[in-house]
Amino acid sequence: MLSKVFREYDIRGIAGSEITDSDVSNLGRAFGTYMAREGKSRIVVGRDCRLTSDRYRDRLMEGLLSSGMDVVDIGVCPTPLLYFAIRHLDREGGMMITASHNPPEYNGFKVCNGFDTIAGAEIQKLAAIMREEEFTRASGRVERIDIATPYIEFVTANIKLDRKLRVGVDAGNGTGGPLATTILNLLGCEVYPIYCDMDGSFPNHEPDPTVMENLVDLRKLVLRENLDVGIAYDGDSDRLGVLDHRGEVVFGDKLMIIFAREILSRRPGSVFISEVKCSKTLYDDIESHGGKAIMWKTGHSLIKGKMKEVGAQLAGEMSGHIFFKDGYFGFDDGIFASCRLLEVLSRSGKRIPDLLSGVPPMHSTPEIRIECPDEIKFAVVERAKREFKDKNLEVIEIDGARINFSDGWGLVRASNTQPVLVLRFEAETSARLKNISDLIELTIDRIKGEFLGQIA
Repeated sequence: MLSKVFREYDIRGIAGSEITDSDVSNLGRAFGTYMAREGKSRIVVGRDCRLTSDRYRDRLMEGLLSSGMDVVDIGVCPTPLLYFAIRHLDREGGMMITASHNPPEYNGFKVCNGFDTIAGAEIQKLAAIMREEEFTRASGRVERIDIATPYIEFVTANIKLDRKLRVGVDAGNGTGGPLATTILNLLGCEVYPIYCDMDGSFPNHEPDPTVMENLVDLRKLVLRENLDVGIAYDGDSDRLGVLDHRGEVVFGDKLMIIFAREILSRRPGSVFISEVKCSKTLYDDIESHGGKAIMWKTGHSLIKGKMKEVGAQLAGEMSGHIFFKDGYFGFDDGIFASCRLLEVLSRSGKRIPDLLSGVPPMHSTPEIRIECPDEIKFAVVERAKREFKDKNLEVIEIDGARINFSDGWGLVRASNTQPVLVLRFEAETSARLKNISDLIELTIDRIKGEFLGQIA
């Protein structure tokens, strides 16, 4: 288990082969030991609706209870409810059983120490405890608590719509459907749900709203019913995807512009964080509206850590992770973010394209994912950095390689959760977009081929 599934900011792999039942029990013991060493024992456990999540909950509890943890089981729920529960129930940490947007054969764990999702060295510390198997021995206890009701009460008390909106919702058969539709109905929306029943086999499409083919049915719904907006959630609802009234995708960086403008109208000079896949227009728009924009690494744990460090009011990623400190707790919550978007729409009386007026038109690609084995993906990116620098191009190395040109940029970075390379491109014209993407993609294909030849 240890070599492949302990990623930069979570634990994730193929259920049964890469993560066995005994691995899960030992992970529970390791986390219990990790917490006990800090004098902590009061934690929360939640799970998504994957077919292996119930079984993994049982095995995880075995390990946690044998190491003396006092556990609140909040059941099947979106990941943001785990973060909410830690705060609402005054707990010292927690574990969420989820593989987020990955295909159904995957499962995994997001781990919190206090309010913070652990990442990097702290995740490796957990892996080391598992390897050493020097676990704390004690007797714990478990109780089950409903956290959905207080979450619904919080959101509906803090979000107010000035007019009724007609909203399409595609939850991808993940955990967000029942909760999101309940909240949107309570807010007074006219809700048109598809795939909002939970089914861990994800029979209609994978629960990843960054993949365009997963939005096809939602787009048809928005256009057929003449809706104001379409909202999609990923498998554990910490991310969202958005379609405007024309059925056009509104990527995470454009959502950030909408949210940042609204916040800056009330909080001049606020700090905002986004990541290397986001458009240059986002950073420029924040600065032009009197805010401070910081480019940072991709990854929910890394973003949350940077927010705390610099006191940011909002952060966001292209992938639809949106983190509100303004009016919220600073963690990524697709359901809350969708409600904030609806609030802006209802109060402004505008459509989404109108809320983006003044943003220069750019030609860009969505995230492009190229399969690349875990064993070589980081080495491919490092080689690419060297080659582009040797061509006297500016390379931003915050997270992978963002190669800047006078009229655009291209990105290549290794995914921390899948055996893929993530690419994205932006330019002022479609011709330059093709030139930049061809240059970078051909370079990556060549380098990847060389590495694959070495391990064949």
